[in-house]
Amino acid sequence: MLESHGIIAWIVIGGIAGAIAKFLMPGRDPGGCIITILLGVAGAVVAGYVGQQIGWYKDSQGAGFIAAIVGALVLLLAYRLIAGRRR
Repeated sequence: MLESHGIIAWIVIGGIAGAIAKFLMPGRDPGGCIITILLGVAGAVVAGYVGQQIGWYKDSQGAGFIAAIVGALVLLLAYRLIAGRRR
């Protein structure tokens, strides 16, 4: 599946993607900066998985940078909608 440096790359790219997603979608986040970065990492993982399933990436490839940003934006939006309802 993934090699150890592949996972580290997903974390780094996901962290950067989360920061860019926060920049593109300004406003108050219920969880703050750390949650935004974690959502970026999750967005990169989800984008990589979806890309592998539809044939954009091979099994050993992660998401591209743009796909990671899009994944982070989608998860950040979903998080804001869910966390906003709890308040």
